[in-house]
Amino acid sequence: MTTLSGAEILIECWKKEGVEVIFGYPGAATVDIHHHLENSGLKFILTRHEQAAVHAADGYARSTGRPGVVLVTSGPGATNTVTGLGGANMDSVPVLVFSGQVGRMLIGNDAFQEVDIVGVTRPVTKHNYLVMSTSELAQTVKEAFYVATSGRPGAVLVDLPKDVLAGQAEFDYPRKIHLRAYQPHLTPHPRQVQKAVKLLKSAKKPIIYAGGGVISSGADEELRKLAELLTIPVTNTLMGLGGFPGTHELSLGMLGMHGLYRANMAIQSADLILAVGARFDDRVTGALASFAPEAGIIHIDVDTTSIDKVLSVDVPLVADARQALKAILEALGPVPDYDQSGRRQWLEKIANWNAKFPLTYDRTFRDGIKPQAVIEAIYRLTSGKAVIVTEVGQHQMWAAQYYIYQSPRQFITSGGLGVMGFGLPAALGVLVARPGSTVIDISGDGSFLMNVQELTTAVEEKLPVKIAILNNGCLGMVRQWQELFYSRRYAATLLKHEPDFVKLAEAFGAKGLRASSFDEVEPVIVEALNSPGPVVMDFRVCPEELVYPMVPGGKGLDEMILHRPEEPPA
Repeated sequence: MTTLSGAEILIECWKKEGVEVIFGYPGAATVDIHHHLENSGLKFILTRHEQAAVHAADGYARSTGRPGVVLVTSGPGATNTVTGLGGANMDSVPVLVFSGQVGRMLIGNDAFQEVDIVGVTRPVTKHNYLVMSTSELAQTVKEAFYVATSGRPGAVLVDLPKDVLAGQAEFDYPRKIHLRAYQPHLTPHPRQVQKAVKLLKSAKKPIIYAGGGVISSGADEELRKLAELLTIPVTNTLMGLGGFPGTHELSLGMLGMHGLYRANMAIQSADLILAVGARFDDRVTGALASFAPEAGIIHIDVDTTSIDKVLSVDVPLVADARQALKAILEALGPVPDYDQSGRRQWLEKIANWNAKFPLTYDRTFRDGIKPQAVIEAIYRLTSGKAVIVTEVGQHQMWAAQYYIYQSPRQFITSGGLGVMGFGLPAALGVLVARPGSTVIDISGDGSFLMNVQELTTAVEEKLPVKIAILNNGCLGMVRQWQELFYSRRYAATLLKHEPDFVKLAEAFGAKGLRASSFDEVEPVIVEALNSPGPVVMDFRVCPEELVYPMVPGGKGLDEMILHRPEEPPA
């Protein structure tokens, strides 16, 4: 066996795990790693903030299914990763942060740039480690990758004291990991599968509620087959968009607080819900007491703790989503017996709901720019094939509603934690993973400024991200709540002084474009798509435009607000 330094061992471990790129920011505690990383064959991408490094690794992981890797220094370098770790972990994304730490003898002495980052990040990671011996480093790294990528994926932090990195040990990388206290259950129980099949065949008004677990497990094909085999309509969570083709006749679009009318009404009227890789988040269910009052529930999830956590279910299936759906398909057989006429009546009822209240806005408006029109133009001009990344806010919801996603990993957004500033660095991670793709970050003017420094990274790394800012001069989603529920007192939400985004883009070395009227929208998008480098598009949209439908807090999914109170129905 070869004797290597801890820093060299870490790099060799990364290579064994198939890591190709690391995002991060250097410091004194990690200088040993960077010394060897320079000639390792691995690519290091210098972001301009550690939070952005984690978001970039997150985007890389979401777009590929492979783990994203981050390297930061101790103290503030490590604490700056907390938001990114929390966002990745809530959305079940395999991200690993390797943080430098002061030497072992200094831990607990309030040394320069010392923080108990293991203690800080314990609530926002799936697991974390403090490595106290160079000889334990390879085993720990192997465990970290296994924990991050298996079962329900998540974020893992590995804290590396400086003297552990400088120490010497024999390099012996384990082939397999067995953790007695951590045994993800991937295969469904046959008896539970049979119970699920019986309910699916007998239901008169079934619906499939599909979340991000469909995408992370690669179960999209099995989901489509099951929906078609039993003629069951499918609604997706925000994280599940793309897990079922959005143009499919059985697709109902997104459900929840800003879900489509037909999707929410279908959930409320269903007699059976098949939940796949979703966790009954509060933004999906609305008021729990009135959620799906007539429905039995089959819940497929690889995470045991997610089942019966929010709602009691009739048939729990603790398993990988793909394996569970495969087992159900096998048990059904090629020609299952079910009430086909009943399903046709169910779909007709859903179609009537859609005809009554379709997703819409005033498309005749020409006095300015409707934000929905920008999303529709992007969809049309990219032929629906772009990878859409978003920040968080109104623009995120419009991107979920008006861009139709056909394939998994096409829509990348911060769901559970709702992180403003996520989109730009995440989009750069997508471009690193999928060079040559058309990647568009749909942003708000508030969110964009939170990690605007990453334009430097985009220019330096020649990553041709296209950023569409829906610039309404306010923090739109909070303003929307203030308009509807707080007597229009717009406290701290009006952005009274903002930079010239075109000049700002140019200062970073990117291209800046602006559209102030409806007629300018399409030419700006076309020019951006035809430009070889990063482009910032500043769309001056109507600040009064609100996201509809909307389920107010504490209300049921069938209590949607569909238009402004003073406006007549569309």
